[in-house]
Amino acid sequence: MELFEETQNRAYLLKNLTKTKKKGINDFAKDYYENFPVASFLIPKAYRKDIAAIYWFARSADDIADEGNLEPEKRLALLDKFESDFKDALNGSGESVYFKFLAETILINKLDPKNFTNLISAFKQDVTKKNYSTFSEILGYCARSANPVGRILLELFNIADEEARLNSDKVCTALQLTNFYQDTIIDLEKGRNYYPQDEINMFAVTQNMFELKENNPNIKALVKHNVERTQQLFDEGKNLLNYLNGRFKIEIKWTIAGGEKILEKIGKNDYDVFSVRPKLNKLDFIILFVKSIF
Repeated sequence: MELFEETQNRAYLLKNLTKTKKKGINDFAKDYYENFPVASFLIPKAYRKDIAAIYWFARSADDIADEGNLEPEKRLALLDKFESDFKDALNGSGESVYFKFLAETILINKLDPKNFTNLISAFKQDVTKKNYSTFSEILGYCARSANPVGRILLELFNIADEEARLNSDKVCTALQLTNFYQDTIIDLEKGRNYYPQDEINMFAVTQNMFELKENNPNIKALVKHNVERTQQLFDEGKNLLNYLNGRFKIEIKWTIAGGEKILEKIGKNDYDVFSVRPKLNKLDFIILFVKSIF
């Protein structure tokens, strides 16, 4: 689930996984960076290879958990192997050029490996857990599925302030929640529902309403409640920008603005998350980018 639409061809990336033994680290970094989307021109050149490796790690694990028609047991086995290969690379063994380059990035930049294993943990949870009883459970998932990415970037840019980390967590959680509401239909088709069951009950929403994709007053109220809470997380987390500078600050400011725009579109669509999947168009990107500069 991506907030900004993916521009790379996943099939191309997966195909190139088989070529890594024949390629050097520089070739890998160049190959992957050229195909990795995230407003790459804003990222300072000195960080691009490292961020490409980090993105490869997260994207690859996510694909194992979510793409294709594999049985859950097979997905979990592949994620176990992925985690094992990652740990082997950190210990100086293993054959994957991708993992070797990532390990080098982690060691040189003194990144905490726990943030990477937390991501794998969240992807494993995606395979086995389809519903959540409370919002606290969802926050626990976000703490491993989204927040580690922000913390990795802060470490990469040598930002060690605890307040910055806490604000980054709020922004990353808000982005993850925004993806949930943006992709409500997609997730329901996969048997997942990221609206907490206690709040579903509180707003008198039934499973049948989700199945019928009814945008009735009950579901509108449920979605509105979640959207407003997510906007509050964005508002609280924006203090993160005070710890950033340069193009990295613009990148994060732009990303936050994109998330807020998705929430705004959900609201303008009368909180209907069934009939139209809200997404950013080219004009949105341009306007938000210009606003992010100032």
